[in-house]
Amino acid sequence: MQYLAFEKPIEELTKKLEKAKELGLDKAVDVSKTVSDIEKQISISRKEIYNNLSSWEKVQLSRHPQRPYSLDYFNALSNGDFIELHGDRGVKDDKAMIGGWGTINEQSVMFIGQQKGRTTKERQYRNFGMANPEGYRKALRLMKMAEKFDKPIICFIDTPGAFPGLEAEERGQGQAIANNILEMTQLTVPIIIIIIGEGASGGALGIGVGDKILMLNNSWYSVISPENCSTILWGNWEHKETAADALKLTAKDMKKIGLVDEIIKEPLGGAHTFPEETFKIVKKKIVSVINELKVIDKDTLVNNRMEKFSNMGEIKE
Repeated sequence: MQYLAFEKPIEELTKKLEKAKELGLDKAVDVSKTVSDIEKQISISRKEIYNNLSSWEKVQLSRHPQRPYSLDYFNALSNGDFIELHGDRGVKDDKAMIGGWGTINEQSVMFIGQQKGRTTKERQYRNFGMANPEGYRKALRLMKMAEKFDKPIICFIDTPGAFPGLEAEERGQGQAIANNILEMTQLTVPIIIIIIGEGASGGALGIGVGDKILMLNNSWYSVISPENCSTILWGNWEHKETAADALKLTAKDMKKIGLVDEIIKEPLGGAHTFPEETFKIVKKKIVSVINELKVIDKDTLVNNRMEKFSNMGEIKE
């Protein structure tokens, strides 16, 4: 397990716990009380740390290298029967954007999401989770397929942004994202959006229009990352923590201003510490929302979705 700077107290206690358990392998030594005391200390430490995270610390958690990615959710939620589909039928298959069929409690769904990598080779292969235009076109193709077969769409957002390279702009990055936003408002099947890590800029919004917007409590959602915001305003990354606070990018902030509908609480310690428990929590919420949305007729579903996004950004004085 890798630990972030603010998780060091937990790391130290965990090491003590491991040593105590090793000592307990010698049956001549009873360490049960010691183990119990340390476990209580870890629990208390987790509560103190994770209930008082700053905006910047939540950004760090959203990027934890052991945090579950989209593909982890696809396989876990569908009990391993996820079938990936490839290509945009125009340019190529974008590895940063993945999608395909899966089942949740015998309900067929279309999974779509950005995928990062953990090793250096995987990160390069997945382009660090930054999709090109063909990635967004592939996503739309799969959404249209789900609509054809009248199946719900579940999008998992986890990206530092759409790929900003010259070739991406030449192939119509902005148009691809804008087209997805337009088309997603008009799809006649339920669309559930879940922000599981980083939700940055148009890269997130390109698959982020839905009937229900859910957000894990240790993820973030914003038009720009704290580092880039700091660079624009102050000329360096030194003010990233100040920028994170000013951007109001946490799940609590997003819920308060009405940009997300619900916050999904991760187990105390984060999704990276308890991935299996996180999968169960997310699955339960998805099933609940699908049952809520599938009884709504198609015209009402589309009208509600368009009204929902049209009302975002309104300010009453």
